[in-house]
Amino acid sequence: MPFELFRIDERLIHGQVIVGWGNRLGLQFYVIVDEVLAASDWEQEIWASALGREATAEFLPALETARRFAELEARPGRGALLTRDTATMRALAEYGCLDGRAVNVGGLQDGPGRRKILDYLHLSHDEFEDLKAIGRHGVVSARDVPTARAVPLRDLEPR
Repeated sequence: MPFELFRIDERLIHGQVIVGWGNRLGLQFYVIVDEVLAASDWEQEIWASALGREATAEFLPALETARRFAELEARPGRGALLTRDTATMRALAEYGCLDGRAVNVGGLQDGPGRRKILDYLHLSHDEFEDLKAIGRHGVVSARDVPTARAVPLRDLEPR
């Protein structure tokens, strides 16, 4: 099973993911599930350039990811699957890709309808409902870096 990390983080590929998670887990490839990025070659180049030569990135829409999930899982090496929002990860869960998996929620910043849950995590009611739906397929917790304590789903509800 090459996916060592399933993460929701609106920043997608950035320092915490590459250095913190990537180095610690020995990640060699990233699958970024994002409808907009999957359709834009030039944006893919920009995002992938953050990885340097140590790792590769593939940008896919959710439905194609679901259709190719077994193939992606069969890849040699260790990888991460990233989404920028809860709705996309929920779609993957509903397609059956996340059964028995652990999903990490990282950086979701302040925005309309969101409430602060942790310093790095702000959620709306709908986003929390997405996380609960994902949790019916696996385990959901929040953690900004690998060495931090995982905060369980039950402690993430916006109040």
